[in-house]
Amino acid sequence: MRKPYKLPPLILHPFTGSRGPSKLADASRASLILQGLLPADDPAEELERRLLEGRYCEISMLFYLGKDLLRWTHQCVDSLARSGEASEGIMAESFAALLVENPPGNVLDKLRTWGVHEHKAIFSRALGLHALFATLPERESLTADFVRYYHRFADYMFACRQELFPFERLSPEEFHFELYASGEYSRMLETQWGSA
Repeated sequence: MRKPYKLPPLILHPFTGSRGPSKLADASRASLILQGLLPADDPAEELERRLLEGRYCEISMLFYLGKDLLRWTHQCVDSLARSGEASEGIMAESFAALLVENPPGNVLDKLRTWGVHEHKAIFSRALGLHALFATLPERESLTADFVRYYHRFADYMFACRQELFPFERLSPEEFHFELYASGEYSRMLETQWGSA
C-alpha cells in the first residue's frame, strides 16, 4: 500500500438551463402516461415529443458533466506524473473507476448532501457519452431510439471504454480528493486570497 496521495479537486460546473428541471419533470410525466400509469390528456405523438425532449435534456446535462469528469481524470494523471508517483498502470481509466466504483467517503457524503444517490449511474453515463461524442450532437442528428434509450448506450460505452486497456485499480485510502460545485470552489478561493 502506497502512502496517501492528494489528487486535484473535482470541480463540477452548472450544466442545466432555466428550463432544464421543468423539461425533466414534463418528460417523466409523459413517460408515466405512455406507460398507462397516469391518465392521458394529450395525443401520444405529443407525449412522445415531450419524452424525447426531456431525454435530450438529460443527455445534454450528462454530456457537460462528463466534460468535467474527463478533465479531472486527465488532471489526476498529470498531477501524479509531475509528483514522481506515477505508475505505468495508472491512467485516466483508473481515476474514472475510482470515481464511479469506489470514491472516498467524503465525496460520497458530499454527493448525499446534494441529494445524489445514484452517483455510479450518473458518472458512468456522463463518461460513457464522452466515449461517443466529442461535442454535444444536435437533437435532430440522434435517432429517437438512441434518445429514448440513451442510458443503455451510455452504460455500455462506459464499460467498453474501461475495458479497452488494462489499468491499475485505485483505493480511496490511497488516493484522496475533494468534490466542489464551481461556485463553492470560487468562494473558497476568494476567501483564501482575501486572507493572504
